[in-house]
Amino acid sequence: MHRLRVMIHTLVLPLSLYTVAGVLAAYFIWHGVNGQRGLKIGEEYEQKLDQLRLERNLLKLQRMHWESRLALIKGETVDADILDEEARKRLGRAHKNDVVIFLPPPGAP
Repeated sequence: MHRLRVMIHTLVLPLSLYTVAGVLAAYFIWHGVNGQRGLKIGEEYEQKLDQLRLERNLLKLQRMHWESRLALIKGETVDADILDEEARKRLGRAHKNDVVIFLPPPGAP
């Protein structure tokens, strides 16, 4: 009986403690990599952030384009060509001397 207790204290108890510590370490490591705030999510956030930055830059370019066009028809001096182009585009009309080229819709064979 005494020998069994000695064996439990010398082998089983330390082995079980190491096993529990290993399982806990594996749990925390797994969650540190794959968890809600883990390393993989951080990489996904970086990719999403890069996409959003690219979209922001494109929107800034579009805004600059529209602001420059708006400056041409705003104020005291109005560019007649820009005004004529916008009016025709919005009203769906063409001048009798205009050449109209019909393009196939995107994705059409």
